[in-house]
Amino acid sequence: MSDATNLTLRLAALAFVSVLVQIAGVAQVRILGVNADLAPLVVAAAGFLTGALPGALFGFGVGIFVDLAFAQTLGISALVYVLVGYGAGRVRELRAPEAPFTPLALGAAATAVASCGYAVLEFTLGVTAPVSLLLARDILLTIALNSLIAVPVYSLVRRWLIPALPEDPRRRRRRAYTTGGLSPLSRS
Repeated sequence: MSDATNLTLRLAALAFVSVLVQIAGVAQVRILGVNADLAPLVVAAAGFLTGALPGALFGFGVGIFVDLAFAQTLGISALVYVLVGYGAGRVRELRAPEAPFTPLALGAAATAVASCGYAVLEFTLGVTAPVSLLLARDILLTIALNSLIAVPVYSLVRRWLIPALPEDPRRRRRRAYTTGGLSPLSRS
């Protein structure tokens, strides 16, 4: 089986299992009046590990599945999660991802984009829902709660996807310099 096929199958299984866990378990537990939301965390972690384009495609698939599973307006979550997956992939491509608080910051940013984006799109489409300070409080509490679970979710997604990911050329180059390989500065 090729690496691309293996990665695609792993991403499809990850999407299916994460949405099922969200429906069956996480959506049933309320902490401080809000539920944790696994979808933006999983999409951001997958986008961060695979890159911008696979992250956007994964976000679209998860978003459609979430909309169908929760009987929401079809396409809103898909659009929001495309942005989350693409943005997380671009962060990976533009910045060095070795910082220890990267999963925490990534989870908070992904949840903020997903929650605010979903609220704005629902409001723009004319869904009649009360807009008040309670909405802002719920969004902030969801961001805080998701930030607490971002690190274990990122670790699980990373453990699941790492066998199918191609080796990062930046990591290989950096490792060669630190393990006694010749540096470009020391060539004769």
